Amino acid sequence: MDGKDLIKRVKEDNVKFISLQFSDVVGAVKSVDIPARRLNDILSDGAWFDGSSVEGFARIQESDMRLMIDPDTYAALPWSTAESKRARVFCDIYLPNGDPFEGDPRGALKRQIKRIEAKGWTYNIGPEPEFFLFKGTNGRGPHPVPHDTGGYFDFSSFDEAVTVRTALMNALEAMGLDVEVGHHEVARGQHEIDFRFADALKAADNVLTMKYTVKAIAAQHGLVASFMPKPIYGINGSGMHCHQSFFDDKTGSNLFFDESNEARLSELAYQFIAGQLAHARALAAVVAPTVNSYKRLVPGYEAPVYIGWAQQNRSALIRIPHYTTGRAKSVRAELRFPDPSANPYLAFTVMLAAALDGIENKMKAPKSLNNINLYDLNKEERASLGVEELPGSLARALAALDKDEVVKSALGEVIYEAFTRAKWEEWEEFRLHISDHEIERYLETA
Repeated sequence: MDGKDLIKRVKEDNVKFISLQFSDVVGAVKSVDIPARRLNDILSDGAWFDGSSVEGFARIQESDMRLMIDPDTYAALPWSTAESKRARVFCDIYLPNGDPFEGDPRGALKRQIKRIEAKGWTYNIGPEPEFFLFKGTNGRGPHPVPHDTGGYFDFSSFDEAVTVRTALMNALEAMGLDVEVGHHEVARGQHEIDFRFADALKAADNVLTMKYTVKAIAAQHGLVASFMPKPIYGINGSGMHCHQSFFDDKTGSNLFFDESNEARLSELAYQFIAGQLAHARALAAVVAPTVNSYKRLVPGYEAPVYIGWAQQNRSALIRIPHYTTGRAKSVRAELRFPDPSANPYLAFTVMLAAALDGIENKMKAPKSLNNINLYDLNKEERASLGVEELPGSLARALAALDKDEVVKSALGEVIYEAFTRAKWEEWEEFRLHISDHEIERYLETA
């Protein structure tokens, strides 16, 4: 859409207020609200706001920033009332002199995408964010209670979980997401709603949209929706597996497919895989960016821990879904260690940068780990296969990020400094906190 189309849609939908949305470096959605009657002026001049109080944006002396609307991201919010109908648009952030703000996460992804646009390629991603639904009465307490007792793909026509998930899927469709499937996940109260793959920028917009839509609809049902990677000890955590592929803009063909190859993978696909594996330890800080993320990335719960790739192995970091290998359009690389606490703009930025490093430097992918359960191997056996481990904590991931110039460069100096500052503060807060587990274990035994 252009500006005129947007104004027309706003009138047709009887929208009264518009939320101009963007994200800070850690992925929190920020919003500046305007009456719909001001839309024409904002389309021309932008909306000024104070960036000094937004995580990672600016020092006080550089606080003036301008939001510029991306009309294609318009969506009416289905949970808003008819009397105060509200819509949202995502925005790009500019400095007073008209330059794009280097600390804008959406802008960072756009800069990285330009690298493949120059090659005539599109980077497609199909993210799969998992989440939990907790009972609202105590879902915010120290020990949240799952909303249901279902298991993987469980179904009951009168199950409350089915009712809520159906409402969630309807709302996401209304927000413009092309929902493909929704189902119960492995753990009690855990769900997944998958939407059709899209180019990286739209996919990132979709992830943010999904997260706050799910939270809003869950709240209407008296529930708390959580995208926390590991909210409950002893059961599966929530990931955000990302199915990735490159397509040729001119021919529409999948650049990962090669019928002559035994695995049906092109040389480009192998280089893509090699790049992401080579930078996996640094990527972890961005795609699994919280202290809690590393409670999920442990053996035994289907989350990947070891750095390798395979076609038939869910313990590997990158999986080539076996059922896609004979279908040219469907071949893709599933990166399995991102989780939904990540800022999707930054996660997709560094994932693309790592892959392009593999392609541009013609890296060789290691041998596949088909039919090998890496969790069953000891340290020496994994070393003999050349299989490294992901960092075991946020602190170790941040240390790996600090040594990786490719990933740091993709983020840019402004975002890198703001992101790592926020994350080291998170780590220090965690390090100094005394948990219930410590009290139970040491209070009387020490």
